Amino acid sequence: MLKIDIHAHYLPRDWPDLASKYGDARFPVIHHTADGRHRIYKDGRFFREIWSKTWDARERIDDYARFGVQVQVISTVPVMFSYWAKPAHALELHQSLNDHMAATVAAHPRHYAGIGTVPMQSPRLAIQELERCVDQLGLQGVQIGSHIGDWNLDAPELFPFFEAAADLGAAILVHPWDMMGSESMPKYWLPWLVGMPAEQSRAACCLIFGGVLERLPRLKICMAHGGGSFPYTIGRIEHGFNMRPDLVATDNPHNPRGYLKQLYFDSWVADPRALQYLLDTCGTDRVMLGTDYPFPLGEQVPGAGIEEIPLDDASRARLYHGTALEWLGLSPGRFA
Repeated sequence: MLKIDIHAHYLPRDWPDLASKYGDARFPVIHHTADGRHRIYKDGRFFREIWSKTWDARERIDDYARFGVQVQVISTVPVMFSYWAKPAHALELHQSLNDHMAATVAAHPRHYAGIGTVPMQSPRLAIQELERCVDQLGLQGVQIGSHIGDWNLDAPELFPFFEAAADLGAAILVHPWDMMGSESMPKYWLPWLVGMPAEQSRAACCLIFGGVLERLPRLKICMAHGGGSFPYTIGRIEHGFNMRPDLVATDNPHNPRGYLKQLYFDSWVADPRALQYLLDTCGTDRVMLGTDYPFPLGEQVPGAGIEEIPLDDASRARLYHGTALEWLGLSPGRFA
């Protein structure tokens, strides 16, 4: 059975050192050490270590083959978003990443599809780079953050970008980043364990309550990490909508539960019972295999969660490739 992982992070081995070029240490830089380690630094401090499978296309293909997964939909690592930067500087980084990603997809078309990255702090430049990704580079869409600086995803400034994405039929992956609570709860990895799911719920609620999905029913948005806490608190969100519409329904009078069928979700929720709930709540036609590869917080055996769920063959095929092909706008023959 064709298996497509739609949530697989990818970086080049090297990228432009914009921290030196522009004198701004907030840009991430990569250091390759003499003992064979590869470390990202940001703000002059160690951020995270990465490994050759973060960029080695062949190594990744072989690694996935151990689990019977043939295709990776590659996207950058959120630390590269750099939404705080001057738009032209961020665009320089995004274009470099997108060009590298497109070259990988072109070199291995049976094993990769790609979703690029754009400088969302400038919706005009974001649209321009989105169009280049889709029309010139052959990528299927772009990944964006769960918020853009002080803008949540309902910000009027961002609507033209979503409108352009809908017109292009581009796939949009919303990924948590710059997690809420980073300053107030830094211990115990809580920004990743608690803030990350909350980021996704905030993003989904803003898309719904802000009327973005209502105005753009053809917009193809996937919420990474199973939508974070959003699907699991939809009852509370709906109850708030019903009980206090004066506070909740200020920009969109429609029940938020109705938009579950307008969103896609990846399958990485770390608990088969949570995955079963996600399928029961949103449907197998809205969920697809996603792992957060190659990072420790991701699913270490791609598809392990799906395999623990009792499914018929048609539903399993939908989770492994059918929903992904629909979201990406591709045919199965693309990977034959």
